[in-house]
Amino acid sequence: MEQGVNIKFCFKLGAETHEMLVKVDAVSKKCVFEWFKRFRDGKEVVKDEPRSGRPPTSATPDNIERVRRMLADDRLLSLRMIAEELKISLYSVSNIIHDHLQKRKEKFYAFPTLLRSSNV
Repeated sequence: MEQGVNIKFCFKLGAETHEMLVKVDAVSKKCVFEWFKRFRDGKEVVKDEPRSGRPPTSATPDNIERVRRMLADDRLLSLRMIAEELKISLYSVSNIIHDHLQKRKEKFYAFPTLLRSSNV
């Protein structure tokens, strides 16, 4: 938002915006042109317009239940195995397990047996 305010200020002055902002390493030439186009089109708001983005589709109730069942059947399944089975990302599987199912990885400590002269 700060960059937009700076560009708007320079636009109102009619200054060479890009050269001024490059000196302080603020924004790219493309960004300056995009902001200038907005201001020439009459848009005064400096905030970016809201975007819909990509809707989260992997953490559906169906996938959550499938992950829950898979873990109930085999607690040693890896995230990668679950992701491949359900055709969703590792991040989505991790999100389902930690945020939706409230599961945490249990710590397991293995202590090697001490070598004794009788065992060697």
